[in-house]
Amino acid sequence: MISKSDIEELFGPYLSMIKDENIREGTVKAWVIGCERGNWQSVDELKAMPFTLLTDCKGVNFIEHTLAVTEGALQLAKAQEKHYANMPYGIDYDRLIAGGILHDVGKLMEFEKDGQGGYRKSHAGKCARHPISGAILADEIGLPEEIVNVIGCHAKEGDGRPQVIETVLVHQADFATFNPLVMITKGNLINE
Repeated sequence: MISKSDIEELFGPYLSMIKDENIREGTVKAWVIGCERGNWQSVDELKAMPFTLLTDCKGVNFIEHTLAVTEGALQLAKAQEKHYANMPYGIDYDRLIAGGILHDVGKLMEFEKDGQGGYRKSHAGKCARHPISGAILADEIGLPEEIVNVIGCHAKEGDGRPQVIETVLVHQADFATFNPLVMITKGNLINE
């Protein structure tokens, strides 16, 4: 069983940046409940899990992806604050970091082992993609609606929908990690 301390160890440096204790605890709780509902038993299982079923991940696992997206969104925010003379909007770093850690939490319920060493969509995953199941989980736990927006709108489900700035930053960081892998698979990434 994956515990609170397991999640705190995986995401500790980022969790420690979240000032609001309720958001920090809710972020950990969402991961623990997602692991329970998805029947993930160990951190090693999470580290073996691909972050997408849509393309070859080239060895990038679910945890690595989550950390890269969180860090990427954080650095995008900091770059804007550093270089914009007049910041046109505020960035809530608690929402941004929690949203980065939680953006794909629904994949814990969307993916399952296929019994042959691979992974497939679970029944729950066929019924609702991870932005939807993750947003429902975050809302159920009582996380702020803005974090629910980050989770629910970080992928195509958010196209054309109102979004908090933290959603935009997480979305950009997410697709910056996904698109190059798709391009490699299609032979479109110039990588020399």
